[in-house]
Amino acid sequence: MNLFGQLLESYIEHKGWHDLEGSRVTQIDNVSIYRSSTGNQRQPFTYQSGIIMLSQGKKNIHLGDRPVTYAANDYLVVGVPIPLECEAIPLDGKPLLGLSIRIEPQRLHRLVKKLEEQGVVEHYGHKPNQDSSGLQATTMDQSMLDSVVRLVKTLHNDVEATILGDALVSEIVYRALTGPEGRVLFDLAHHDGHYARIAKALSKLHQDYDQIITVQSLAEEANMSLSAFHNAFRKVTFESPLQYLKKVRLNKAKELIQIEGLRINDAARLVGYSSPSQFSREFKRHFNVPPRAV
Repeated sequence: MNLFGQLLESYIEHKGWHDLEGSRVTQIDNVSIYRSSTGNQRQPFTYQSGIIMLSQGKKNIHLGDRPVTYAANDYLVVGVPIPLECEAIPLDGKPLLGLSIRIEPQRLHRLVKKLEEQGVVEHYGHKPNQDSSGLQATTMDQSMLDSVVRLVKTLHNDVEATILGDALVSEIVYRALTGPEGRVLFDLAHHDGHYARIAKALSKLHQDYDQIITVQSLAEEANMSLSAFHNAFRKVTFESPLQYLKKVRLNKAKELIQIEGLRINDAARLVGYSSPSQFSREFKRHFNVPPRAV
């Protein structure tokens, strides 16, 4: 087991989270830990924006017909929430373990501004107007790994986590900004770029998914023509706007049924479906099981 994985196991032991399955927030704001002893077969899932790191196990994610694999000491930079299909695989009899960091807009803009003031953006090859697309796994270099290890060590001590945690999160975001996939975060910080405009439209979509949403209204939110919006949206999310909206609604409905115990018709209505039969058909097509089976 690598040091990153050892420290996460030690942290779980320290917190007494022996039954942890799934994600749980830590005492450092915007930092969550993930553990799964069994993994899961390929199934629909939504990756939230941020930096996602694995210390044990392997994940295969599928964006349409494009597979991406990441494993121990790899990380992903996710600029916007992306519906995808994910297969999680424990290895060597050990649970999957990982860490995720949500990137606050204020933190991102502050770091990007400082980098630009230092004149190093071109050095890292991250042009602000460069189109961003794709979701790539990146192996942590020694600097990123050292930063992550220090963060997990700090989680073991509540006083240190309170005093040092925020600075360590900024350090890791800085490492991601200056890493191979940092262009995603640079483009997100520049409101005039296509990536940032799509992010703005996605924010509206995730907030108002239960309302009547048209592609035209999303294009207006992004301040783009309809054709340019379609092209940029697909490049960022690998989905058409309507496909993306459907997946957001169905994933939310599954949460309402499975976690909150809502009746199927109530969940359908709350996510924006007026026809229960249409909801059931699309739910089964998306998850391969009817709503009553979740």
